[in-house]
Amino acid sequence: MAQPFELPDFYVPYPARFNPHYEEARVHTKDWARAFGMLEGSGIWEEHDLDSHDYALLCSYTHPDCDSEALNLVTDWYTWVFFFDDHFLEIFKRTLDREGGKAYLDRLPAFMPMDPGAAYPEATNPVEAGLADLWQRTVPHMSADWRARFAESTRNLLNESLWELSNINAGRISNPVEYIEMRRKVGGAPWSAGLIEYAAQAEVPEAVAHSRPLRVLRDAFSDGVHLRNDLFSYEREIGDEGELSNGVLVLETFLGCTTQQAADAVNDLLTSRLQQFENTALTELAPLCAEHALDAEQIARVGAYVKGMQDWQSGGHEWHMRSSRYMNGGGAAAPVHGPRGLGTSAANIRLAAGIRGLRSFGHTPHRKVGPSVLPEFPMPYPLTLNPHLGTAREYVVGWAREHGLLDPEPGVPASDIWSERKLRDYDFALCAAGIDPDSTPAELDLSSAWLTWGTYADDYYPVVFGRPRDLAGARAANERLHALMTIDGTLPFAPRNALETGLADLWRRTIAPFSTADREKFRKGVGDMLDSWLWELANQAQNRIPDPVDYIEMRRATFGSDLTMGLARLAQGSVIPEAVYASGTVRAVENSAADYGCLVNDLHSYQKEIEYEGEFHNLVRVVENFFSCDHTVAAAIVADLMASRLSQFQHVVDGELPLVKEDFALDAEAGAALDGYVRGLQDWMAAVLNWHRECHRYGEDVLRRHFAPKTAVTPELGTSAMRILQSIGR
Repeated sequence: MAQPFELPDFYVPYPARFNPHYEEARVHTKDWARAFGMLEGSGIWEEHDLDSHDYALLCSYTHPDCDSEALNLVTDWYTWVFFFDDHFLEIFKRTLDREGGKAYLDRLPAFMPMDPGAAYPEATNPVEAGLADLWQRTVPHMSADWRARFAESTRNLLNESLWELSNINAGRISNPVEYIEMRRKVGGAPWSAGLIEYAAQAEVPEAVAHSRPLRVLRDAFSDGVHLRNDLFSYEREIGDEGELSNGVLVLETFLGCTTQQAADAVNDLLTSRLQQFENTALTELAPLCAEHALDAEQIARVGAYVKGMQDWQSGGHEWHMRSSRYMNGGGAAAPVHGPRGLGTSAANIRLAAGIRGLRSFGHTPHRKVGPSVLPEFPMPYPLTLNPHLGTAREYVVGWAREHGLLDPEPGVPASDIWSERKLRDYDFALCAAGIDPDSTPAELDLSSAWLTWGTYADDYYPVVFGRPRDLAGARAANERLHALMTIDGTLPFAPRNALETGLADLWRRTIAPFSTADREKFRKGVGDMLDSWLWELANQAQNRIPDPVDYIEMRRATFGSDLTMGLARLAQGSVIPEAVYASGTVRAVENSAADYGCLVNDLHSYQKEIEYEGEFHNLVRVVENFFSCDHTVAAAIVADLMASRLSQFQHVVDGELPLVKEDFALDAEAGAALDGYVRGLQDWMAAVLNWHRECHRYGEDVLRRHFAPKTAVTPELGTSAMRILQSIGR
């Protein structure tokens, strides 16, 4: 039977190398798998299955430098994880047994205790027995911090299999954003990154393990691993296993294109994610190490970790080309065209990859685009406005004047970014009134001021720091803003400008009713938004248009999403367990709501940002660049994605949230609080859409007035602060 599509030319920038201990690992892992019941009699694999999959080959390619003991252990881990995947498929996915699958998965964390001396339950199947053995052999070599990170990634890999099973039960193909997010967990590449730390003796210092650059490297690595696997495994997963979680199928469905076109689009996205990895490694790691004052040994470990992920990408590609598990034209037996020998797939570096990389740096600012033709904006949730809106409108103008937001900052060029006319046109109180229709006058005033401060700050950064490419100045400003958010509410120093004065006032007033733990969470939310602006400035300095995945994920931060989610959680009190908020389902609800608001903004603000501000942090512009299409096509893709994210929100709320209540055994009070949290997100989406329609910020006549010659050019956060106080005081 013919393959469903021709494999594309892959971007493989690093040559694959091979571990000399391969044969020993191959013999060892077969004995290990047999000893733990994974072969004869398991009903899943026979010896020939393990031989043909050849996980020792995979690990020898992906970990070329480790010694024989480490290679044996890593190979056993991969043998275990692939056996788990096939075992879960046969026992639970094929039978659509979600309840049994959940009970099966719930037992597995007990075989990964944080205390190495803790007792283990009695294993009831090969997956449990194998996990217990692997955990005991691995954890003595690693720190407690690594154990916690690796156990979490293993739990994610296991538990998110329920997401796949739920989609199969519903006969549902996810949308591209949801797919990329969930594939990272289901596909297990973050788990693979943890094993790289072990095999390469490259445990990442805890001080930087959770930083943005390391997260981006892990995410880009994960996306590269998974998208490559999707191309090779399409025939097996779609034709044989009935899977719906495959990137080719997702894009084929979402874009309405042929399988070949979808495969080429997946390969383009794979290339882009690898280039994102390279850009982050080259531009962000050195400043990160300096910022945290890492010593030479720690820096060497970070470097070895990056090299280990590069080795994994190239080696994983070689294994996919040879393993009988995948569609590859015959694997190792297929004729090899072009250069021959170890690592020759690296010779297949496409000219197109280089062209795409250059295009990412080729933005021409202030291109005349004219007004956008806006699509229909679906919104099933009713809008309710707070009756105190009129008072809040006047309050926020007085607050901005009092704290200096309407005046230029002495000695700072281009800092006269706002006037009272602009502020009244922007009408942030209108948005706040829809976000929290039931708040008191004082609460509405406070939320309106937060929206005002956040958007002012975002307009300020690109003009004051972006134009002169003063990244050091922006970092220094961020450090002072972070320092103003003290846990005890005291003022560490006298604020020196409108940014600092406004934040100091809002911080003090907002945290008063919060506990210490809640204040720390709130500070992180504000801090994440502040730090995301540095990402925008770094792109601006490079004139680099981000790829769609990086853009959407960072857009949530520039939009203030994590901050607002945290505040909305605090408003619900402690009746909802933290584990519920951490679940994939609730994160999917939050992210889909955030994305809807972000995309509403990007569609409305396209002319403002591209033509008047010379910006490119807009998904329509990102899609234009990524798919080499015109504005009309790009806007249609963004509009489809916006509608898809709203549909995803509704799907999860209706179909998956009840399962969360059941899985976590929430009582009536907690269940009602979770429902209230979701209603708050519905209010937020309706309010954001209404604000974009009614405010005077995006129409062409308004743009001409706001960007008259004496008016400073100010890039658009859109509504980055709009989510700041969704539910204060509820």
